Amino acid sequence: QVQLLESGGGLVQAGGSLRLSCTASGRTFSSYHMAWFRQAPGKEREFAAAIRRSGDNTYYADSVKGRFTISRDDPNNTVYLQMNSLKPEDTAVYYCAASDRTYYFASYYNLYSTYAYWGQGTQVTVSS
Repeated sequence: QVQLLESGGGLVQAGGSLRLSCTASGRTFSSYHMAWFRQAPGKEREFAAAIRRSGDNTYYADSVKGRFTISRDDPNNTVYLQMNSLKPEDTAVYYCAASDRTYYFASYYNLYSTYAYWGQGTQVTVSS
């Protein structure tokens, strides 16, 4: 198993930036595909970004493409989400997730069910 701990959330004005971090402990971090999801009040949890365990492919929701960047630092067991040009609609709890799926990740990266391990979340609030 792997345990995930997010950090870096906070309050920021519209147009500002934040960088979220997710540190993993447990099994070998490099064996997991990683992702960030988010959940706004009263809404379902939605996919934001993902990165393959190899680090050679990244995936983004249309709503964050061009503004958010996901990256990973395997020696430090950490995945990041750099968020720029933040908007009030980005306000949500952001969750880190890990998947040990061995096939067709490119087809299922945006599905909640693809990820077996989740962090507790970190709050991001963007004021207008």
